Parts: sequence; C-alpha cells; structure tokens
Amino acid sequence: MSQRSINALFKPTSVAVIGASNGNKRAGKAIMKNLLSGGFSGPIMPVTPKYTAVMGVLAYPNIEALPIKPDLAIICTNALKVPSIVERLAQFGCKVAIIMASGMASQTDEQGNNLLEVTKQYAKRYGMRLLGPNSLGMILPPIGLNASLAHAGANTGKIAFVSQSAAICTTVLDWANNKGIGFSSFISLGDATDIDFGELLDYLGRDSKTSAIMLYIDSINEKRHFLSAARAASRNKPIFVIKSGRSREGVKAAMLHTGGIGGNDAVYEAAFRRAGMLRVNDLIELFAAVESLAHSAPLKGERLVIMSNGGGPAVLAADELIIKGGKLAPLSEKTVAELNTILPSTWSQQNPIDMIGDADHQRYADTLNVLMSSNETDTILVLHSPSILGESVEIANSIIDIINKHPNRNRLNILTNWGGEDSAYLARKRFTKAGISTYRTPEGAVKAFMHMVEYRRNQKLLQEVPQSIPDNIPTDSHAARALLQQALDNGQTVLETHQAGDILRAYGLNTIETLFVKDVDEAVNVAKKIGYPVALKVQSPDLLYKSDVHGVVLNLASDEDVSYAAHSIINRVHQITPSAKIDGLIIQKMALTAGAQEIRVSVINDPVFGPAICLGEGGSDWDPTRDAAVALPPLNMALARYMVIQALKTHKLRDRHLPLGLDMNALCVMLTQISHLIIDCPEIAELDINPVLAAGEKITLLDVNMRLHDTPQDNINRLAILPYPKELEQTTTLKNGLQVMLRPILPEDEPKHLEFDNSLSDEDRYKRYFGVRSRMTHEEMAVLTQIDYSREMAFIATTMTEDGEELTLGAVRASIDPDNTEAEFAMAVRSNYQGIGLGKLLLEKLIAYYKTNNTLYLMGFTMFENRSMANLAKSLGFTVSFDMEEHLIKMHMDLQPESTAQ
Repeated sequence: MSQRSINALFKPTSVAVIGASNGNKRAGKAIMKNLLSGGFSGPIMPVTPKYTAVMGVLAYPNIEALPIKPDLAIICTNALKVPSIVERLAQFGCKVAIIMASGMASQTDEQGNNLLEVTKQYAKRYGMRLLGPNSLGMILPPIGLNASLAHAGANTGKIAFVSQSAAICTTVLDWANNKGIGFSSFISLGDATDIDFGELLDYLGRDSKTSAIMLYIDSINEKRHFLSAARAASRNKPIFVIKSGRSREGVKAAMLHTGGIGGNDAVYEAAFRRAGMLRVNDLIELFAAVESLAHSAPLKGERLVIMSNGGGPAVLAADELIIKGGKLAPLSEKTVAELNTILPSTWSQQNPIDMIGDADHQRYADTLNVLMSSNETDTILVLHSPSILGESVEIANSIIDIINKHPNRNRLNILTNWGGEDSAYLARKRFTKAGISTYRTPEGAVKAFMHMVEYRRNQKLLQEVPQSIPDNIPTDSHAARALLQQALDNGQTVLETHQAGDILRAYGLNTIETLFVKDVDEAVNVAKKIGYPVALKVQSPDLLYKSDVHGVVLNLASDEDVSYAAHSIINRVHQITPSAKIDGLIIQKMALTAGAQEIRVSVINDPVFGPAICLGEGGSDWDPTRDAAVALPPLNMALARYMVIQALKTHKLRDRHLPLGLDMNALCVMLTQISHLIIDCPEIAELDINPVLAAGEKITLLDVNMRLHDTPQDNINRLAILPYPKELEQTTTLKNGLQVMLRPILPEDEPKHLEFDNSLSDEDRYKRYFGVRSRMTHEEMAVLTQIDYSREMAFIATTMTEDGEELTLGAVRASIDPDNTEAEFAMAVRSNYQGIGLGKLLLEKLIAYYKTNNTLYLMGFTMFENRSMANLAKSLGFTVSFDMEEHLIKMHMDLQPESTAQ
C-alpha cells in the first residue's frame, strides 16, 4: 500500500489514453471527449497506431513515443491486451493506470496464465498502481479531470463518492447534477484488485477538499486496513455507506459482480458501526444523506422543531422522528408567547407548529425568525403543502432571505420539504441554489436529520470511557489454551458443556455442574450424588439440536425419573435418527430459573471479518445474524454496553422485567470476557451458549457447544480489529528502586491520563505542545487513549501508589503513515519523576516496537529549549539536526538500515 504513489491518482499533471479512438461508441472516444470537456490543464496524450490525431489532438503510435512520462494512464483496450500495456506503461514510468476492461479475472492468456494476476505482477514489479479493472474511471472536479465513461461531468463540491458499481456511479451523478450537488472526487473502484476502499479512505480522510465520504460497497477484501482507515477517517468527517447483499441472494449476486468474498450482512453492519460509519439502506436514503451533507453544519444537539402550513405532513414528520429515536424540542412559554403575536389563535400551541393552511410568506418568515432567535432548537424543519394562495416560491424566497440575514444561521441547520410536484419544483430549485437542504417528503427530511443525529451519537460513543472489568474476574489464557490443546491432541474438535466448563471458568464464565455418564445406571448414581432436581440430555456428535429428538428432559426429581427418562431418550434417538451415534448422557444440576431470563450468545466465524459475537434470545430456528445484535471483538465494557442497548433497541433481546432478570453490568462483563476468550484462544472457531441464564448479577452458561479449528490459526490475521497487545506489557525497576509497568495505553486510562497531562508543569507543557496549551478536553483525551494499534502506538509508564491506585508517570506515542514508512513520536514525563531514566525506557521501548513493526524511520521534533530531549535522542542513536528557521531540533533514526540501504 503506498499513499505516495496513490497521490498521482488524485493529483495527475499529465494523462495518456491507451486505445484512444475516433470511432463512435468506442470507450477510447468517450474518454477523450470527457477529458477534453473537463477543463484539465495538463497534457492529454492519445496513444493509438490507427489515427494521426484523436478528436483534434495529436496521437502517438505507441507508449514509448510519448514525449513525457504520464502520471495517469487510462487503458481502453480489451482485456487480452491489458497485461502487455501495463508492463510497458510501468517500465516507461507511469504511476497509475485505470483499467476499463471487464472479465479479466476469468480469462487467461495463450500460456494459460490468469490475465488479472499477470497484470498485477507487472504493475507491482515496477511500482505502478491500478484502479479497476471493470472501472468506469474517475472524475476530479477541483482539477477539471473527467477520466471516466460517465455520461455527464460532475460539479465541484466537498463530497467524495467511491463505488464498486459503475451503474450506481452514473445514477448518483445524474441525481447530483439535477440537485446542483458537487464532489471533491468521484471514483469507480470496479473490482478493486489493487487500489481499494482502505487506501482511498486513508487519502480522503486527510484530504482538505473533502468534508464527507460516501461509499457503495459490494464486498471488502482487506478487512483490517478497511476498518482501520474507516475508523481514522470517521473521526474527522462523516462516512455514509450503502452495502449491497442484504439478502442471501443479494450476497451471491454481489460476489458475481466483483468476485469478492460473500460475508454476512449483519457482521458488515457491525463493522460499519464499529468504525463510526453510517449505513444507509437504499439509494433514496443515500441521496437524502448527500443532500444533508452538502448543506448542513455539524449538529450541536438533537433538538428538532417542525413548522408547517398543514397538520398532516407535520404529524408524518413527527411520527418518523419518534419511530427513528429522535426527539422534538419543547417550546418555552416565552417562545409560545412570541408566536401568539404572529400566528392565528387556532395554531397548535406546541411543536410541531401548525401555522394553519393560509400561512403566507410573511407568516413563514416571522415564525422562522422567532425560532432561529430562540436558542431552543438545533435544527428547524420547514414544511410547505400546496395551498390556494399559490405563494410557494414567495415563501421559499422569504425563508432564504431570513436564513441569509440571521446571526444564528451557522449555528442551526434548516431543512425544507416542499410537497407536491409542479408547484413545488421551482421552490426546491431555489433552495438548492441557495445551499439549503430540500426534500421531496417530510419523512425523507426526517431520515436525513436522523442520519446527522446518528453520526453525532456514533462520535460520542467512540469517545466513551469504558469502565474496567472487576479485578476479581479471572483471565487465564495459559490454562484455557492448555486445555484446548489437550482436546485437539485427543482429536476433539467439538466440546460440549462438561468438556468446555474448565476453559470457560478460566475466564470467569460460570457453567452449571455438568457430568458425562456412559449408561443409565451411571446416570442414576451420579444424579444421587449431585442432588435432585437434575436435567438429562443426550450426548451425540450427530445431533445438531437435541430438541429435535426430544433429547432433553428437565426437573427429574428421583432415581426412577432419571432411569425412565434415560431409557426414553435413547429409544427416541434410535427411532427418529437410527444412524446417530450415542456417546452417552449428560447430567446437570437444575438451575434455579425462577425470576431469571434465558438469553443466547454465539460466536460465529465470518468469512470476511472473522470472529463476531452475537447476542439474542435463541430458539430452535435461530439465525444469529438475523435474530441477534452483532459486534466485532475486541469488546470492552463500553462497547459491550452499546451491544446490549442495540439488542434491546432492535428487539433482538427483550427485557422481560423479571425479578432477577437482566443486569446491564453483569451482561457486559460476560460479553467482554467472551471477547477476551475468543481473542486469546485462536483454537476456538465457533461458540454457541444456549441458554445463558441471567439472574441479576449471576450469569450461568447452561448449555455450551464449542467448535475448534482443526488446523493452527494465525491470530493476527483472523481478527478484523487489532486487540490490546498484552504481550508488550513489561515490568521493570528504575535506578531509584521504583517498580514501573511499561504497557500500551488503553481506553480505560483516560481519567488517569488526563490527570497525568494536567500534572505537567507549565514549562513541560510548553515543551511538549510547542507553546502555551490549555487543558485537554474529554474529546481530545479520548482520541489519545482510544488508539488503533494497527496504525499508532502509545506506551505509558505506571506505578502503584501506597493506597493501591495506579499512577501514570510518563507517555511516549507515535503514529505511522499508511505506508508504514515513517513514525513521528512525542514524549512527556511527569515533572516530579524526571531524571530517573523513565524517558530513556519509554523511548527504547518505542524504538524496539517500530523496528519489529518493520517501520523504516522514526522521527520527532523538540524545541531549542528542550536540550535534554535532544541529548537523550542522540544517546539512543538518533541523528539530531537544528532547523534554525522553525526554531526546532529534529531527531531522526533509520530503523532498518540494512533494508533502506539496498
């Protein structure tokens, strides 16, 4: 992945068109026409042996005849010619090529080599990047580049649109042009064989021309980079995503379309949510989202006021708002009194504000003015239904006028819905031209508003400080993995409750006493020992659900009951599924279920994103990705809480309000521990716990089915999000005898880290932040503690105080560019703990980490006044230089001298 070479995609200074043509209906002609009409200022060079000139531009017979190396080449030939063209372009020094041809993944050359694989090898050998194949091309309106087969150009704007589907591209383009909405970039990924979503998100997340990103996704190939890039970009700007394949049939069609892996839609949804992206379900919602993004300011709050000249549309809007989880802003007595002076006595006296059907442009203007001045709302939705007054356009003009003049115009969002067609068309055009969001229906306007609310909520959620798991809950990975290895050595890949119990208990997860017996007599003896009442279950590797053969009998209260039940179960299995092998029977002590609630937790293995945790209510026809809330590990207490709330909100889990029912904290601890278990134990492929008995603070796993991988797993590659790297924890003793722990930072560290930052002296803060710096806000501290371990690292040094509290003494952090070329570090040590070797320890740990990470360079800056930092860096092998102009000391280290010297 190289951001340096992807720069040429967004900032080309010259373009070559390979296969340029004068022939009608040829891609080479359409591309030339679009390039020439876009206003691109660099050279456009057609390459074709057929023509002396293409569309009046002098043509070159072959690539080698080009007068300069093109930054960007557009290949318009058929698939068979592409590999040799890519090889010649790459040798010639071209940086990026767009491939229009389709079907390359399924075609071979004369030697039987796959066309796409050969093409990728040539490009990689010479460091050239590829967009496509099967790409419609791209449009970059800010530089006048239309390197696409689109039927129209695009306006300049602040939205980036990236799509795997060419048809979706043209549809969105058509709609946006009609609305006067523009783009910073408009990119058709095609099959995304080289440049993919992750790399584009990395670029667009940093791009100053882009304020919002929209994605159309069929499938993701590189989960880790995609999620990592999306999480980084969504901190700065909203990302909307429309994902095809919500049904099983749709998944198959998407796989055929792009040749990707068909992942589960609910897991995709969980991944989008985890990355802070917003999912929209269809093109109408996507257009509404674009509309709101193009014209809206960031929401300060969620309060919405609706004003309308008709009760019906206002009620429709209010209903949609409440159903989607929004809230109407209450009107104060002062505001109601002001509105009484300008509205008829029959107005609604509350929000929604029904201004009555004869509302003219003056009444609209006066009402809007009162609301914008009230400071009681964050967004105002203005509705208008056609009326006999016929003032549709006049009302629109008066609203535009009020908005433009009002001092609060940048603090508020104004949304409009002009109902009807002919009478509303001109008014909607006026709003679009004035940069005010306008929608065809009241519900569409509210949906767009709720997208803005959802984005705000997502950002707040991403900044939540998780509480820590109680210290008395074990997390013993060594014990669990030893037991799992033992099972694999014995040839077992499926473990039931009695076999998995000790593994789960290593993570503080309690199963009910469960014993395996071989026959009826042993069942009776064991039941006597553990005490009645008991449950009896058949044990068979051939039965997916025991209930299918009535293989579970509960509340057995005597020896006779157990004997009768055991004989009955065995007979039923023989009758219903004669081929099923019966290993024996399982006896469990009956759980006390009175006042408790049964739920179900599963861990599935998604083909795209790997392990995913599912929470719901179960049932024999349970589909975890349909009937459960889904989340990706690693979970902490805050993310687990969000998962439970999501399950309750979507009715995948219902709180039955039983005396000993759902306890939020207990559920979150269980889910977080299951997450730890799955992360620490790559041997586990799937886990199904059905049921889980939730009795207030006590959670018991009643029936467990654990499936193991039969081959060793690479833990790093199976997880979509890198977990906390526990292996980097290190305890050491300083020269003054103080024992400190060096470890990566955690989200839970936020309060202690804020205290640490505030403890720095004014002088140290000045050196750390290169000037006077006010106290950190919660939002800023969340960014520093909730890091993505795959693209940044922060080590902290902590010690335990006499009263058993953890104290942060120092921190060093560095973030790497997307190419893993260079990491830039910064460091601070608590003012009263300087001079005892902490800084050296922290910086040595960071150097070692980035060496192992194969990063090429580590660098940092410090002020002239901070000579001690410069001396420390020098002693550790940094090259130190002085920048007199910036008044800074630069520290630079080559971490891989052997590889960079080659």
